[in-house]
Amino acid sequence: MILRDRLLALLVVVIWGVNFVVIKFGLQGMPPFLLAGMRFLLVALPAIFFIPRPTIPWKWLLLYGMTMSFAQFAFLFVAIKVGMPAGLASLVLQAQVFFTLLLGVVLMGEKLRVNHFVGIAIASGGMLVLAQASLHKPGSGAVPLAGLLLTLAAAFSWALGNLTNKKILAGFPQRNILSLVVWSAPIPVVPFLACSWLFDGSEAVLSSLSHVQVGTWLAVAYLAFAATLFGYSVWGSLLGRYETWRVAPLTLLVPLVGLFAAWLLLDEALSPAQFGGALLVLAGMAVNTFGLPRRRPAIAR
Repeated sequence: MILRDRLLALLVVVIWGVNFVVIKFGLQGMPPFLLAGMRFLLVALPAIFFIPRPTIPWKWLLLYGMTMSFAQFAFLFVAIKVGMPAGLASLVLQAQVFFTLLLGVVLMGEKLRVNHFVGIAIASGGMLVLAQASLHKPGSGAVPLAGLLLTLAAAFSWALGNLTNKKILAGFPQRNILSLVVWSAPIPVVPFLACSWLFDGSEAVLSSLSHVQVGTWLAVAYLAFAATLFGYSVWGSLLGRYETWRVAPLTLLVPLVGLFAAWLLLDEALSPAQFGGALLVLAGMAVNTFGLPRRRPAIAR
């Protein structure tokens, strides 16, 4: 990978890691469903008028939009709203890797290798340690159970979106990732706005829209243009020009950036037990991605 593309990949990783902190800021000025709806509205408009529709059936576009876009971010935004720390959310959301593996076995008959089982076991242990430490953290730093479960639900929805994406790629290999993102973006907008109207109330929605601060609009713009349009287009381009093994492992850096950004900008600090659980989760992800270390054969003398 040339230096320019390495720097682009790292820029996307940083953008995606900081994304969780931006969500936290955005939720201070707008209800979660409304914030998510505004995000995808900006993703769709005006880009949808300049990017051709992907040549896939509408049912797959609808399924992708409802899993990858609506369900994932509905759960995630509400999780952060009810008290899930942004940095911790960036890590727990990576459970999508293992949900994707398990759903692939159940729904698509895929086979797992030894390193997948080991990685799942290590990461699951890390999640248990993380959950125990987070739910019982002393003082006011305890993470609400609802926030943790909602983040796991977001990870599960992401996994469903991954399988949908895989089916689309297998059946329609010429599809473009950016066109898929842009044309699936309008699909969750109406459900998000309907949920906001239903759960937050019409007064809260109208009041939020009529008193939006500049910082909130900047958060929405970051989520739409930087994290979604720029991030996905660059990542899709890199995956199209390089082997998957060169690009995909870089996503392991996203939760690290997320944890660091949350500590730096939100003063979110992990307890020693949480830190240990986080290391186990990252170790499980690394084993899943890179495999188990192999012993070098002894040199005959």
